[in-house]
Amino acid sequence: MELERTADGSYTLYVPELDEHYHSVKGALTESQHIFIEMGLKHSSVPEPRILEIGLGTGLNAFLTLISAEEIQRKVHYTGIERYPLAEDTWRKLDYPGIIGKGHEEEYRAIHAAAWGEDAVITPWFTLHKVEGDFTEMSGEGECILTHPSVPSQEGKMDTPAVDDKTAFDDNTAADNTAAFDIIYFDAFAPEKQPEMWEQSLFNTLYKVLNEGGILTTYCAKGVVRRMLQAAGFLVERLPGPPGGKREILRATKRTL
Repeated sequence: MELERTADGSYTLYVPELDEHYHSVKGALTESQHIFIEMGLKHSSVPEPRILEIGLGTGLNAFLTLISAEEIQRKVHYTGIERYPLAEDTWRKLDYPGIIGKGHEEEYRAIHAAAWGEDAVITPWFTLHKVEGDFTEMSGEGECILTHPSVPSQEGKMDTPAVDDKTAFDDNTAADNTAAFDIIYFDAFAPEKQPEMWEQSLFNTLYKVLNEGGILTTYCAKGVVRRMLQAAGFLVERLPGPPGGKREILRATKRTL
């Protein structure tokens, strides 16, 4: 994995095996701020939104959300799913606090150091819940199960978790507001690099786990993605992309009423 400086001075990571970057080389910070904060968090009217990020990655989107939550005085509960967590020496080299969040160095470190599978109160405005795993294996037609790993017992065998940290989403989720989300940041690698993350069944699941009026934002504005979102039930908007970056992005809203 290679560190690359982007056009706005912030850094991204390049994965040679996929020939893919974690964030836009035209501006990592600019892209994330525009797509997920301006068009996502700040567009939502929910007083205390619950956010789900597909692809926690570098932690940039979570870090920007933490900073914004404090600025706009809205408590956020943030769930981030990541299959391949970054090593400490990698995320430290990104130095996002030095570029965009001076005074928040400890919070950035806490995002990456937080334990997997449990809530971590990073600030009074931002609570994080990290899930390590493959989202494609957690979701399916009609349900999404986020299961956190069991812990070893004293005998070395795998026991069930000490707390009930298994959350199941089914067809009744949106109706009873159990563990539903208000905002989804869909930030997986591009469809041509990671096609299994851009399948109809996954968007169907994401539609189900959103509350009424909930929104999903993504950098990818391809026609096939827009049509899958519409097929799942979303009202989809094509919006202007970030300055100097993609021409368009997508915002999808759940409207059932």
